[in-house]
Amino acid sequence: MATEKETSIEAAADRYRSFLHEEANNTQWRHGGPPIYDAVNKLFEDGRKREWPKGSLEETVQNAIKSWEMELSHKTRLQDFRTINPEKFKLFVNGREGLSGEETLKLGSYNALLKTSLPKEFQYYKADEESFESSHDVFRSAFPRGFAWEVITVFSGPPVIAFKYRHWGFFEGPFRGHAPTGEMVEFYGMGILKVDETLRAEEVEIYYDPAELFAGLLKKPVRSSSNADQNKQSTTIHGCPFSKDNVM
Repeated sequence: MATEKETSIEAAADRYRSFLHEEANNTQWRHGGPPIYDAVNKLFEDGRKREWPKGSLEETVQNAIKSWEMELSHKTRLQDFRTINPEKFKLFVNGREGLSGEETLKLGSYNALLKTSLPKEFQYYKADEESFESSHDVFRSAFPRGFAWEVITVFSGPPVIAFKYRHWGFFEGPFRGHAPTGEMVEFYGMGILKVDETLRAEEVEIYYDPAELFAGLLKKPVRSSSNADQNKQSTTIHGCPFSKDNVM
């Protein structure tokens, strides 16, 4: 029987994240080793709207974004990233001021994508009050089977790649005291990816309506304070050292 470490490394040979099984031995992983994407890959394969031909522009863009998200969520040093140009990288979300690679890495993907300039009382999710770890715990709890991502259309090829995407998952765990519905939560968005001659990202622009995400998460009222406290505690529990990821 394979050890936990052997199992995690074997599973890291991921068909959608090109660099996951090609990493140097000195890569610093957030959870001690490369993540396992089995659950979200199954969700993706069962629920995708498009199945792109191998080697197509659409598949290339889709896998590039999945690989970038993998690095952002699971590597702790920007120098280990292979999907971006660290010196030039900027992330722009819904027209806000761009974040550098280091700023994006510090915040984490959820906080970077969900930051807003709305007054606190109108914020569905307060990114400024969440850490990298707590933000991932919140959404892993809400979407235990994963939150899959796919490219729907690619409008232009490199060096400026414009595309439409879809994000979806099943709300089967608690979210900030709101009971799960078991229903699919999904939203669509647009993206612009500017790449260099080696296809490393220099700028990523993401546009979407966060209300489409939170409408599905806030359908049920907040439960009693005792249940909500228990829910909050449950989101801080971590699994094995090699994280089984559920994003994209």
